[in-house]
Amino acid sequence: MKGQVMKDTAVEVPANAVWDVYRGLELARLVDELLPDVIGRVEVVEGDGSVGTIVKVTFPPGNRTPGAGYMKERFTKVDDETRIKETELIEGGHKDVGLDAYRIRLEIIEKDEKSSVIRTTIEYENDDKLADVASQITTKPLEIIAETIGKYLGEKKA
Repeated sequence: MKGQVMKDTAVEVPANAVWDVYRGLELARLVDELLPDVIGRVEVVEGDGSVGTIVKVTFPPGNRTPGAGYMKERFTKVDDETRIKETELIEGGHKDVGLDAYRIRLEIIEKDEKSSVIRTTIEYENDDKLADVASQITTKPLEIIAETIGKYLGEKKA
Protein backbone atom coordinates (compact mmCIF):
# COMPACT_ATOMS: atom_id res chain seq x y z
CA MET A 1 0.00 0.00 0.00
CA LYS A 2 1.29 3.46 -0.91
CA GLY A 3 -0.02 6.68 0.54
CA GLN A 4 0.60 10.38 0.80
CA VAL A 5 -0.35 13.25 3.11
CA MET A 6 0.23 16.89 2.21
CA LYS A 7 -0.19 20.28 3.87
CA ASP A 8 0.52 23.86 2.76
CA THR A 9 1.58 26.40 5.38
CA ALA A 10 1.53 30.07 4.35
CA VAL A 11 4.22 32.34 5.83
CA GLU A 12 4.75 36.07 5.49
CA VAL A 13 8.38 35.69 4.47
CA PRO A 14 9.93 35.72 0.98
CA ALA A 15 10.55 32.28 -0.51
CA ASN A 16 14.31 32.84 -0.84
CA ALA A 17 14.62 33.61 2.89
CA VAL A 18 12.67 30.47 3.80
CA TRP A 19 14.72 28.35 1.38
CA ASP A 20 17.96 29.67 2.90
CA VAL A 21 16.85 28.02 6.16
CA TYR A 22 15.28 24.86 4.73
CA ARG A 23 17.93 23.91 2.16
CA GLY A 24 20.71 22.84 4.53
CA LEU A 25 21.51 22.44 8.21
CA GLU A 26 20.08 25.77 9.40
CA LEU A 27 16.65 24.14 9.71
CA ALA A 28 18.06 21.44 12.00
CA ARG A 29 19.84 24.06 14.10
CA LEU A 30 16.71 26.20 14.46
CA VAL A 31 14.44 23.24 15.27
CA ASP A 32 16.94 22.18 17.93
CA GLU A 33 17.05 25.73 19.32
CA LEU A 34 13.38 26.74 19.04
CA LEU A 35 11.42 23.47 19.42
CA PRO A 36 13.34 20.97 21.60
CA ASP A 37 10.32 20.30 23.84
CA VAL A 38 7.91 19.92 20.90
CA ILE A 39 9.87 18.26 18.08
CA GLY A 40 12.99 17.07 19.88
CA ARG A 41 16.74 17.38 19.76
CA VAL A 42 18.36 17.42 16.33
CA GLU A 43 21.94 16.41 15.68
CA VAL A 44 23.91 16.04 12.49
CA VAL A 45 25.27 12.50 12.24
CA GLU A 46 27.23 13.16 9.05
CA GLY A 47 27.34 15.60 6.18
CA ASP A 48 27.29 19.31 5.46
CA GLY A 49 23.63 19.79 4.53
CA SER A 50 23.92 18.53 0.97
CA VAL A 51 22.57 15.26 -0.46
CA GLY A 52 23.74 12.36 1.71
CA THR A 53 23.62 14.28 4.98
CA ILE A 54 22.15 12.27 7.87
CA VAL A 55 20.41 13.90 10.84
CA LYS A 56 19.02 12.28 13.98
CA VAL A 57 15.95 13.63 15.78
CA THR A 58 15.49 12.41 19.35
CA PHE A 59 11.87 12.95 20.32
CA PRO A 60 10.97 14.63 23.62
CA PRO A 61 9.28 12.63 26.40
CA GLY A 62 5.59 12.10 25.68
CA ASN A 63 5.98 12.40 21.91
CA ARG A 64 3.53 10.12 20.08
CA THR A 65 5.72 9.26 17.10
CA PRO A 66 5.83 5.47 16.76
CA GLY A 67 9.05 3.58 17.24
CA ALA A 68 12.13 3.84 19.39
CA GLY A 69 11.94 7.51 20.39
CA TYR A 70 14.16 8.77 17.60
CA MET A 71 14.55 8.80 13.84
CA LYS A 72 17.41 9.18 11.41
CA GLU A 73 16.83 10.64 7.98
CA ARG A 74 19.06 11.07 4.93
CA PHE A 75 18.84 14.07 2.60
CA THR A 76 18.13 12.61 -0.85
CA LYS A 77 17.49 15.82 -2.81
CA VAL A 78 18.36 19.48 -2.35
CA ASP A 79 17.33 21.46 -5.44
CA ASP A 80 18.02 25.20 -5.35
CA GLU A 81 16.19 25.77 -8.67
CA THR A 82 12.85 24.34 -7.57
CA ARG A 83 13.40 24.92 -3.82
CA ILE A 84 12.68 21.27 -3.03
CA LYS A 85 14.35 19.22 -0.32
CA GLU A 86 13.61 15.52 0.11
CA THR A 87 14.59 13.19 2.91
CA GLU A 88 14.14 9.49 3.53
CA LEU A 89 13.74 7.84 6.90
CA ILE A 90 16.53 5.30 7.35
CA GLU A 91 16.13 4.27 11.00
CA GLY A 92 13.73 4.65 13.92
CA GLY A 93 10.35 6.38 13.94
CA HIS A 94 7.79 4.88 11.55
CA LYS A 95 10.43 2.50 10.16
CA ASP A 96 10.48 0.72 13.54
CA VAL A 97 6.78 -0.11 13.28
CA GLY A 98 7.02 -1.68 9.85
CA LEU A 99 6.80 0.98 7.14
CA ASP A 100 8.81 -0.01 4.09
CA ALA A 101 9.44 3.61 3.06
CA TYR A 102 8.82 7.04 4.58
CA ARG A 103 9.86 10.11 2.59
CA ILE A 104 9.40 13.81 3.30
CA ARG A 105 9.35 16.48 0.58
CA LEU A 106 9.60 20.14 1.58
CA GLU A 107 8.84 22.63 -1.17
CA ILE A 108 9.10 26.40 -0.81
CA ILE A 109 6.66 28.12 -3.18
CA GLU A 110 6.77 31.85 -3.82
CA LYS A 111 3.36 33.55 -3.47
CA ASP A 112 4.67 37.07 -3.99
CA GLU A 113 7.80 39.02 -3.08
CA LYS A 114 6.86 39.10 0.62
CA SER A 115 5.22 35.73 1.24
CA SER A 116 5.50 32.06 0.44
CA VAL A 117 4.05 28.62 1.08
CA ILE A 118 5.88 25.75 2.71
CA ARG A 119 4.40 22.60 1.16
CA THR A 120 5.01 19.46 3.18
CA THR A 121 4.41 16.06 1.63
CA ILE A 122 4.92 12.71 3.32
CA GLU A 123 4.94 9.64 1.09
CA TYR A 124 4.95 6.18 2.59
CA GLU A 125 4.81 2.52 1.61
CA ASN A 126 3.73 -0.30 3.83
CA ASP A 127 2.12 -3.71 3.96
CA ASP A 128 -1.68 -3.57 3.80
CA LYS A 129 -1.75 -5.18 7.26
CA LEU A 130 -0.29 -1.96 8.69
CA ALA A 131 -3.21 0.30 7.77
CA ASP A 132 -3.52 1.38 11.42
CA VAL A 133 0.10 2.61 11.37
CA ALA A 134 -0.48 4.49 8.12
CA SER A 135 -3.55 6.16 9.60
CA GLN A 136 -1.32 7.77 12.26
CA ILE A 137 0.94 9.50 9.74
CA THR A 138 0.55 13.26 10.01
CA THR A 139 2.25 16.41 8.79
CA LYS A 140 1.49 18.17 12.12
CA PRO A 141 5.11 18.24 13.42
CA LEU A 142 6.28 19.67 10.08
CA GLU A 143 3.46 22.24 10.16
CA ILE A 144 4.63 23.33 13.62
CA ILE A 145 8.16 23.68 12.25
CA ALA A 146 6.94 25.70 9.23
CA GLU A 147 4.87 28.04 11.41
CA THR A 148 7.73 28.51 13.88
CA ILE A 149 10.31 29.19 11.14
CA GLY A 150 7.92 31.61 9.42
CA LYS A 151 7.38 33.50 12.68
CA TYR A 152 11.10 33.46 13.51
CA LEU A 153 12.09 34.83 10.08
CA GLY A 154 9.26 37.38 10.15
CA GLU A 155 10.42 38.72 13.51
CA LYS A 156 14.04 38.68 12.38
CA LYS A 157 13.34 40.95 9.40
CA ALA A 158 11.10 43.31 11.39
